[in-house]
Amino acid sequence: MIVPSIDLMNGRAVQLRRGREFVLDGGDPLERLDEFAVAGEVAVVDLDAALGRGSNAALIRTMVRRHRCRVGGGIRTLDAARGWLDAGAERIVVGTAATPEFCASLPRNRVVAAVDCVGGEVVVDGWRAATGQPMLDAIRQLAPYAGGFLLTQVEHEGGMQGFDLDLVRSAVATAGDARVTAAGGITTPRDVAELDRLGADAQVGMALYSGRLDLADALVAPLSCSTGGRAPEGLWPTVVCDEGGRALGLAWSSRESVRRAVAERRGIYWSRSRRALWIKGQSSGNVQELLAVEADCDRDALRFVVRQAGTGFCHRGTRTCFRDRFDLAALERTIEDRRRTGDPGSGTWKLLNQHGLLEAKLAEECRELAAAVACDEVVHEAADVMYLVLAALARAGATLADVEAELGRRRLAVSRRPMEAKG
Repeated sequence: MIVPSIDLMNGRAVQLRRGREFVLDGGDPLERLDEFAVAGEVAVVDLDAALGRGSNAALIRTMVRRHRCRVGGGIRTLDAARGWLDAGAERIVVGTAATPEFCASLPRNRVVAAVDCVGGEVVVDGWRAATGQPMLDAIRQLAPYAGGFLLTQVEHEGGMQGFDLDLVRSAVATAGDARVTAAGGITTPRDVAELDRLGADAQVGMALYSGRLDLADALVAPLSCSTGGRAPEGLWPTVVCDEGGRALGLAWSSRESVRRAVAERRGIYWSRSRRALWIKGQSSGNVQELLAVEADCDRDALRFVVRQAGTGFCHRGTRTCFRDRFDLAALERTIEDRRRTGDPGSGTWKLLNQHGLLEAKLAEECRELAAAVACDEVVHEAADVMYLVLAALARAGATLADVEAELGRRRLAVSRRPMEAKG
């Protein structure tokens, strides 16, 4: 699949040709990140740190909290590597420092070793110095310690004139179970599809910034390559889920609908009955913000992750097209409804608006949960605490999805604090 790339210099998103020649200013990196994140993980490269003339660390810390990012550029010490993993980076990309000893000190599945080459020979020092080491030897040496490889064909980087597919094929074969991400010269949806067929991802910057490659076309390229026309009328079944992964319903997508959905970041599908685009919520107001587009493992279906507004996805006025069930997300929506209605007779409204009441109830119920021993008693007290926690989130304008995202970032940390009670 595609891995969009954001190269940072002086706080801006930029694109260079072969790492030297400035080509274009890509604008605000955070805006680019919001645009690209619909495709999944985004590669963020600190060019200033890589070249030893500054750092964009503060900006990158904001980026890794905002969306899923793999971070590279200037990571030369274990402290720096662990620092980015603790900050929430999905993966780190390590270049010159990527030795077996260095990588073995880090979680293998979180390390991507950068192998930059010219004509199949590894180059270092900002692509200026040839090492004489064959690219395949470098991959073979690091494969037991790195969970992935970023293979950059320097002579094709930023040129948008194609790349050596056979070189990638040999790298994939040598890397074993480590996923190869190819960079340099990737320009067309066909490039992305061919790499996906090999079992490699495509890291793309210049082609996206210049408009030569459409992000939506890149996303569906592996599907159009692998489905062989089995989907009816050239459509792909699309499972629509909310932020918590709960299925809201099934829709269908076409190339045109995915292109519109990605461009506008809205829930837009293809209506088979009307044979036209269907913009969810256009008439009902139950609109969707598109958060992510994902292909399944067989590359013959899509999943849209959306933020659903209004009563829900189903045309019958329910949240889902399946049997609805009560869960924490449903409780969260109920609390938000009580907050918005402003009924002073509602206990939830009082909890959110009466000074000191929520704080007192949280302290009271947390003490009771801590003292509970029997299973039923623990469940009862935990339910009280969960309700109060959701009320606290609603009062602050936060959501359960925000908490899940924070827990997800903490799960990525490699440095552990001791579990000790505060004095």
